[in-house]
Amino acid sequence: MADLFFHTPLRPKFTRRPHRRHQNRRSRMVRPRGSRLSRDVRSSLSPRIHRLRPARPRYSVSTQYPMAQLFRAFLLKALHGWSHETALVEYLQQRPSLGEQLGSETLPDQSTLWRTWNQRFTTEVQETIQKAAQTILVKAEMAGVDVPRSPPRTINRLDENDEDTALNDQEVLSKTDKVVEEIQRVAYPSFSLHRGESREIHTNSFWDLQTYLGLRENLAANEGARSFTLESDRERTPLGHTHRSSLRELSIGEVRGMYREAVGRLIDRLAETNEFYRAGTVAIDITEDDPFTGDRAGHESEIIGTKEKTDEYAYQWATVQLVGNAVPLVLDARPVRKGDTRLEIVRDLLDSAEEMVMVDDVLMDREFDSQHVLEEISSRRLQYVVPKRMRTSEKETARQLCEHDIDRQSVDRGLHLGDDEWHETTLVYRRKENSEHTDYRQYSVFMTNYETEAIGKYGSRWEIESGYKSIKRFMAATTSKNFVLRFFYFAFACLLYSIWRSVDLLVQVELAGEYDRPPVVTANSVLTLLKKQTGIG
Repeated sequence: MADLFFHTPLRPKFTRRPHRRHQNRRSRMVRPRGSRLSRDVRSSLSPRIHRLRPARPRYSVSTQYPMAQLFRAFLLKALHGWSHETALVEYLQQRPSLGEQLGSETLPDQSTLWRTWNQRFTTEVQETIQKAAQTILVKAEMAGVDVPRSPPRTINRLDENDEDTALNDQEVLSKTDKVVEEIQRVAYPSFSLHRGESREIHTNSFWDLQTYLGLRENLAANEGARSFTLESDRERTPLGHTHRSSLRELSIGEVRGMYREAVGRLIDRLAETNEFYRAGTVAIDITEDDPFTGDRAGHESEIIGTKEKTDEYAYQWATVQLVGNAVPLVLDARPVRKGDTRLEIVRDLLDSAEEMVMVDDVLMDREFDSQHVLEEISSRRLQYVVPKRMRTSEKETARQLCEHDIDRQSVDRGLHLGDDEWHETTLVYRRKENSEHTDYRQYSVFMTNYETEAIGKYGSRWEIESGYKSIKRFMAATTSKNFVLRFFYFAFACLLYSIWRSVDLLVQVELAGEYDRPPVVTANSVLTLLKKQTGIG
């Protein structure tokens, strides 16, 4: 953990905003800059750390420790959740190398730390340290990095005159229970099955079972249906084979239509608050389903393979998600079949996204660095940031930057579209922090059709990767190769994820009057309450 810190039914389409393309696009060079906290962590803090200035000391004894070192020390203390300075002192004494990373060869003693926190740091600084620690813990945990403790659900307000501003667990759980019940009524009616008039099992019991399967890790339909029958208070529940066969009768288009309607209803509910805006940055990406082996007969057009060169193969799904300062929702999902071009995928997903929200920026990874994809985004008057795969010319430019010790440079580039048509973009070369390489591989290259500073937004794209980890946690297990069934499992997991993040926003707004990106409601809490409200809790 120390290494982590110290290296620290369809809606009307929205009218698109005018393109804010910049005019001055001259080549620029920027000399090296130092930064401890990553951009995505710094930008999530309010007020930002680098704008803070500690209060003047209220005691006369001078200190030899710079404020930056003390700030880092207390951030380490907050990361571990220690109540007293003694634990921090003992921890640092046992790890002398951390003193150097803190910025000093000597370590402050317990009394110095106590005076700094209680007499020198303002309430604003104290709260910022707590918020920084929470942000780091949340992002590290979502990225799969080992953390010393689970992220706190709340930030305790340190104002002595406002003891009731912290959100306690009981308040959060009580409000979450009510919000989950409401959101369930909002989202689930969007889903339906092909069933006759003489049905004896209520359709909602199928969605209850699907939610139940998402509660348990690696729980397949047969075993899950048996457990669900025992735990549910419903008179009749579907058996595993009935559940699967009902889902297989759906088409991909029907699943996507039901999903978009459900998310649209969620957005309508969120839009009733002042903390959700139908606008923001979206990220488009492709993820793999769980891989499998065996006979591919009948699935040749659906199987793409895996990103790793193995004998396994897998279906692939593409999504468009809200990222950045907005509540992270999966707006749409679609399969990726053989023959689907990246342009077709991007066009399809952006059509869906723009029916729900006003898109400002589009983030994608380098597999979408096609000039035709970029032209499609620009033609919609949207801004993009996309990393570029390095070809010969980019490698040569990076070598020259390395030789001249230049951290950053931007150059204009025309990308050929064919028939004397070109797409204009800006290439931004940026040196990676703490790179292990000494040649051109020190640099990353990004493409953007906006100000070069916009590449800082790309840090928001990590949320789509962490989101995928949560989504796959919500997926029911299956050994079936049925394309529709697997896609439904993925889409429903995306819905559970979006429900979780929607519930978190609504709970925060109800209790605190504002939305802070680190969730105060855990996914487990939401799923447990969903389980309870399906009649099995």
